[in-house]
Amino acid sequence: MRESSHEGHAHDRMDARNSVMREIQVERTETHDPHQPTRVWLDEDTTPDGVVQSLTIVLNTGSYRWVRAGGYTTSGDATEFVEDDSVGHEALVDQVEEALAHERDNAGNPAELVKIHTSGSFFNEREVSPETRREIAETFADRSRIVVESVPDFVSREKVRDFTGSGLTTDIAVGLETVSDQIRRDCLNKSFGFADFENACAAVTNVAAQTGGNAGVKASLLMKPPFLAEPEAVADMVDSVRRCAAIDGCHTVSVNPCNVHRHTMVDELFNQDGYRPPWLWSVAHVLEETAEVGALVVSGPVGHGSDRGAHNCGDCDSRVQTAIKDFNIRQEPAVFQQVSCECETTWKIVMEEETAYNQPLVSWSLNVSHPRPFRFRGCILVESRPPAGG
Repeated sequence: MRESSHEGHAHDRMDARNSVMREIQVERTETHDPHQPTRVWLDEDTTPDGVVQSLTIVLNTGSYRWVRAGGYTTSGDATEFVEDDSVGHEALVDQVEEALAHERDNAGNPAELVKIHTSGSFFNEREVSPETRREIAETFADRSRIVVESVPDFVSREKVRDFTGSGLTTDIAVGLETVSDQIRRDCLNKSFGFADFENACAAVTNVAAQTGGNAGVKASLLMKPPFLAEPEAVADMVDSVRRCAAIDGCHTVSVNPCNVHRHTMVDELFNQDGYRPPWLWSVAHVLEETAEVGALVVSGPVGHGSDRGAHNCGDCDSRVQTAIKDFNIRQEPAVFQQVSCECETTWKIVMEEETAYNQPLVSWSLNVSHPRPFRFRGCILVESRPPAGG
């Protein structure tokens, strides 16, 4: 008989979430070519060495092991399925070649920074074999810096040395999401703990100390997972940034506002008016509050200004997003004082009044006579500006 303990109840809740997620995954029937990466794009990124051109590659490594059990509540990349449920060495090498071809066709020069994500964790050898990992390290040995993403369970000194041994400045982006073990478990369905993140930081720091290589950790946080009200999500992010920045070896903290991927639990909640992505004002507030932590703090809201991404009222979204990008480069909170909008008053009401049981307190919908009215749970809060063309 199962013990009636806190740990036992936690496992029961995770089993229940996994059951729901498996039902959601059944709805996803499309498959993907194992020789094609999920996504590739060119951009600029802020690093401890400054702003550099970057090449980001999302490798399709098949159905991640945790997805087969149920999966995370928010992750869309982890549900890229292939026919035989796995992707071999040759196919992954082909994906990298496709990414390099995209770079050659669209960039004047090779990017200094390469960022590699997978369907799960790059250091999980069931997804990326040691042979593939070492070939990727060799392929990008002529670049300045590489970032690979992994959950802390798979981070080891040996794996990090494959990259630092090639002369690459190596950052391990750990999807910590939050410093709260309870939020990570109950809102995101992730089973590792904050102590595992601390151990991963120690392993990476040890490699740098022993080999003289340049290695560090980038903590990736998720702002406003499902089931958290806006003020709870903001408080969690401020605490998470501060505690991550205080750990030796963690030089960068990335605040990633949750967006709504299809075929996920957060998508189910969103479609039933049970979830709203964070306000861009909330992102700005977190960056302002943590600007002096001693680590590089950045944010890149994906899908900003859309209903499935971080957004405000629609009128000011692009301006606030521009301020966030400016902050990433300058690390100067004064940039947010240069942008304002009437909807900031509504956001402040949300921060004062929204709770877990009445969320989302405010949402919006498209309307012919009024492009984006705020909706307070059953009533319309009409903005003061006139309708378009009025």
